[in-house]
Amino acid sequence: MKKSFAFITLVALATVAFPLWAATQTVTLSVPGMTCPTCPITVKMAISRIEGVDKVDVTFEPREAVVTFDDTKTSVHELIKATGDAGYPSSVKQ
Repeated sequence: MKKSFAFITLVALATVAFPLWAATQTVTLSVPGMTCPTCPITVKMAISRIEGVDKVDVTFEPREAVVTFDDTKTSVHELIKATGDAGYPSSVKQ
């Protein structure tokens, strides 16, 4: 009985600490305002500062940013806001 209770308690705590619905997301943002080969550095720095961002790849051609992030810590909206605040408005690439 004690082992069953301990196991149930452990599972309950693990569920709270590590939500099962958390997922790593990858999104591609179109950043048309990048006009020179050094612009991607600024965009990458802006996105990298966001908590929950795991990986950022920004390319001048095509003008886009591919971002992998933890959707429990940030959102696509926050990524778009970060690029816009850095002077490079973006949108989700279709």
